[in-house]
Amino acid sequence: MTTDRPGHAAVLRFPPGFRWGTSTSAYQVEGAVDADGRGESIWDRFSRVPGAVDNGDTGDVACDHYRRHHEDVALMARLNTNAHRFSLAWPRILPDGRGRVEKRGLAHYDRFIDSLLERGIEPLVTLYHWDLPQPLQDAGGWRIRDTAEHFARYAAVCRDAFGDRVRDWVTVNEPWIVGLLGHQLGLHAPGEKDLKGSVTVMHHLLLAHGLAAAELRTGARAGTRAGIAYSLFPHTPDDAADPADREASRHSDGYVNRWFLDPVHGRGYPADMRRHWERAIGDLDFVRDGDLATIAAGSDFIGVNYYTRRIVRADHGDGPWPWKVVEGRPGVPRTDLGWEIVPGDLRELLLRLHADYPGVPLLVTENGAIYRDEPAADGAVHDERRIDFLHGHLKAVHEALALGAPVEGYYHWSLMDNFEWAMGYWPRFGLVHVDRETRRRTIKDSGHWYARAAAEGAIPAVLSPTGAGR
Repeated sequence: MTTDRPGHAAVLRFPPGFRWGTSTSAYQVEGAVDADGRGESIWDRFSRVPGAVDNGDTGDVACDHYRRHHEDVALMARLNTNAHRFSLAWPRILPDGRGRVEKRGLAHYDRFIDSLLERGIEPLVTLYHWDLPQPLQDAGGWRIRDTAEHFARYAAVCRDAFGDRVRDWVTVNEPWIVGLLGHQLGLHAPGEKDLKGSVTVMHHLLLAHGLAAAELRTGARAGTRAGIAYSLFPHTPDDAADPADREASRHSDGYVNRWFLDPVHGRGYPADMRRHWERAIGDLDFVRDGDLATIAAGSDFIGVNYYTRRIVRADHGDGPWPWKVVEGRPGVPRTDLGWEIVPGDLRELLLRLHADYPGVPLLVTENGAIYRDEPAADGAVHDERRIDFLHGHLKAVHEALALGAPVEGYYHWSLMDNFEWAMGYWPRFGLVHVDRETRRRTIKDSGHWYARAAAEGAIPAVLSPTGAGR
């Protein structure tokens, strides 16, 4: 996968069929929240709570992707991508979360999927990227088991509508983040602060995955696959020579990573974390007989959402956590959000997943960085830091592939600058700049660089999209 020419730097080439992709989610880009019979979601409601979202921003208009999707697919084609991950808005298809199916919502996604395929772009479809229909939340949301059953029926509707053209499905995006930010800390919709409730929610999300995966694999096209996109954080003990820090790092890894990966891959909930939760919240009475078998329907691929690492030290103070997350190391480069940039940890994460869950394909379903670069006087967005970020992380993927990790693709987060949940619109993750007033799209220098990488199937030996080395 690596070729050299005399006098030239090595060209890091990826295998044929590697997916060069981009990612979006419905609420973050679509807007048009009242169009074509769409129902209310928990984010429509939450974003109107005073102080919940920076600057009072909402997803009402977002990037206007719902109305401009043909323009955005044309952008993907200019980026030379052959894959795109996006989510279906549950309340566009089932406005109440159950019962009546909104045919206009199905028709919209029909057109979008067809337009992707016409451009040679393979869809990776996410069923749940956090926009739970508000009527289901009013009935108890993810804290009750019925929501997992409703989700399975929603999955069946989507399979029947799109399964002839969609092979790969992400059932749930980042179940840990849903539980942590939405139900434990109250920072995301629906804004709950309940520790046991958050663990219950995470269990029901995994149950929903198992039920939905069974539906998606039933009567669908040959080779249909279902998986979860996990928010995975490699862990580093603050002091690797300190046994207490090493133990704290393993416990935190169980909280963030193993609690989700192990049961989906047939190992059940890890024993150390079961003991942790039983001490913190009491009996796990929401886990019923048969649930773990349902969850162990498995994941036909592991979706890896990777942004940074987690450095942990032992801390036995107040509260249920026998660890403390350390801010980071001095001298390590950071994004404009302050997240450490450590591409080597992505390589190690992919190799770990290959070792722990052998034979399961890997997809980097999200990876990206916040850089707040704006158009310069020439109208272009010269985001060299994002090019360096892309280069480093794609090189890490290449290294993992060379060492045997079965990585099938890389989906950059995000295609374009979008509504970034509780942070509103100030973070910019996109390969494409979106003007907040006009919604005008401008491909950034990083987008042109990524287009070259995708066209060549290789990491360009020269970093700059203009051809000037750095």
